Amino acid sequence: MSRRRSSRGVVLPPSIKKNDKLAYALIIIVSIVVFAAVTFLSRFKWEVNLGFDKHIFAHLNALINTFVALILLGGLYAAKQKRFNTHKRLMLWAIALSVLFLVSYICHHLFTEATTYGGSGLIKLVYYFILITHIGLAGIILPFILFAAYRGLTAEYEKHRKIARRTWPLWFYVAVTGVIVYLMISPYYT
Repeated sequence: MSRRRSSRGVVLPPSIKKNDKLAYALIIIVSIVVFAAVTFLSRFKWEVNLGFDKHIFAHLNALINTFVALILLGGLYAAKQKRFNTHKRLMLWAIALSVLFLVSYICHHLFTEATTYGGSGLIKLVYYFILITHIGLAGIILPFILFAAYRGLTAEYEKHRKIARRTWPLWFYVAVTGVIVYLMISPYYT
């Protein structure tokens, strides 16, 4: 496996063949399908006896978001240390865990009733601010994550860095605020 040298050190060769037209189409289709599925499925509730506490999905979501946030930190650190293979593996793990999160998130919202936040005053305003920014950014971040991953996997590192500089902090915010929202709402689960 050949490696080329850049002004930033040794970089990895492409992992996938560059095909912008196909990649753009797939990224847009996947992003739209995921957004539509989450939006559509959030309107339905399935009354199913799963044989366990249905809020286990919320607990799992918080755990996954915690791991994603930690992996994102590790991925950033690896990139700063020019450990690009480690960075690549960590970021692919973050994407894989995010897919698992999505499945768990959909399950939680399909099988449980909406929970109303029970706090009041300033803490309620803080909760809703965090929740609204979390949901808004979570709803739009996916294509940017996928474009950043695509540019990294095709070894277009300058384009990857340009996208990742804006995408990484938002993805990290979504992961961390997901845990915060869980910690704030979980006492009110019934």
